[in-house]
Amino acid sequence: MSAADTPDIVIIGSGMGGATLGAGLAPTGARIVILERGQQIPDDAPARDAWRVYGDSAFKSPETWLDGEGNAFSPGNYYNVGGNSKLYGAVLMRYRAEDFSEMVHLEGVSPAWPFGPGTLAPYYDRAEALYQVRGDASGDPTEPPHGPYPHPPVPDEPAIARARARLERAGLRPFSLPLGVDLDQWLAAGATGWDGYPDTRCGKMDAETCGLAVALRHPTVTLQTGARVTGLRVGTDNRTIAQVEYEQGGETRVLRPRIVAIACGAVQTAALLLRSGLANASDQVGRCFMNHNASAMIAIDPRFRNDAVYQKTFGLNDWYLSGGPQDMPLGNVQLLGRVTPEILKIQVPSLPRAAAGWMSRHALDFYLMSEDLPDPESRVTLSGDQVQLHWRRSNMAAHRGLVAQMRRALRRAGFPLVLSRLFDGRVPSHQCGTARMGDDPARSVTDPEGRTWDHPNLFVTDAAALPTSAAVNPALTIAALSLRAADTIKRELGA
Repeated sequence: MSAADTPDIVIIGSGMGGATLGAGLAPTGARIVILERGQQIPDDAPARDAWRVYGDSAFKSPETWLDGEGNAFSPGNYYNVGGNSKLYGAVLMRYRAEDFSEMVHLEGVSPAWPFGPGTLAPYYDRAEALYQVRGDASGDPTEPPHGPYPHPPVPDEPAIARARARLERAGLRPFSLPLGVDLDQWLAAGATGWDGYPDTRCGKMDAETCGLAVALRHPTVTLQTGARVTGLRVGTDNRTIAQVEYEQGGETRVLRPRIVAIACGAVQTAALLLRSGLANASDQVGRCFMNHNASAMIAIDPRFRNDAVYQKTFGLNDWYLSGGPQDMPLGNVQLLGRVTPEILKIQVPSLPRAAAGWMSRHALDFYLMSEDLPDPESRVTLSGDQVQLHWRRSNMAAHRGLVAQMRRALRRAGFPLVLSRLFDGRVPSHQCGTARMGDDPARSVTDPEGRTWDHPNLFVTDAAALPTSAAVNPALTIAALSLRAADTIKRELGA
């Protein structure tokens, strides 16, 4: 058997979790193979074409899943080098300190993490450096204590600065979003936002351009694309993962690594574990699926002229920790990338083009998200070999409260027409939780360092491991957890 077939580490998936883990482990000199089922998005892809991106879903996987009733649907996930981060909005926000403790919500309880915010703080620092975050840590009263971001915040364009001032006069406290983007490089490639547009290595700090790029600078790290992992097999001790089986180019291949890390995304990580019959002595694999309760909101004022190219520069946490009935937490608000006339027309085909153009010119676009609470019956299962997603929304009273609070605030700020639309289960609004970490092997899949309880050489380093969804974008927390797992694996390699 050749050395190529027996690497030290196999990482399954090149998204935020897998790429960051690779970056953290690459300096060890370990022989690392990263398996990615997709391909690199080519330089000449229609990456700035709204009709191709939002209309015919040029980058979305053609696969279908089943919903809880057994009906097929297109889930909106992406399989390519860099994973879903290739199309993310590049908001790299820390969980609030309170998110690590038990938090009571209107319709349930978000449980405590197995460690406090101080454990993850140094890894957040490292993740922000790796992903070159632009931000201002002083602007958000809910921001946990930490040093300055690596770069100053992305500035507001004049129209957005005027909108920020209007919200401040209405009593709100907008803060600069921590963003992973080189704005000048991004705009040089096309005058569009980046929320939902794929990056072709032209300014967005994502899993490919940062984490994977750092990992692949080391000659001991290799990336295999078009490599779909079909199963993991244990050795004679019935505990240690001995084989990784995958299909590539029509052939079945096998690797026999020392350590395996799964980072396929919350749904596909659970599906792979279920398909392989692994890490499930607790019967928790696939359970506690969470997906942020999220809505788009458009605020229109005929007097407001929005000529911004990229508007996603500020957010609001005024109601993150309180503000609902009984002063309960509600969630986070942030600007969306510009909802252009083309995007409006795609979303509402019956809308006349002239009306879409007028609305876009006089609108400000927001994304509202609230925490989805962990529920063992909200879960990923398999129906034959097909993924079945039984998502049970939770905490919708909080989300309705957030929408109501934001609508009132926007009207105080002088926007007389406010429209909103709830995203349904076909939109992957930060899926997480299906192989959650914990300190009790009977109620979790991995230990607090990401190692599965059942298999000493198997780790989960993606959103599947998140114990709670909180109400902020999960990318930076996934990266921080992956860097922490990398330190654990380094110790394992040394032993």
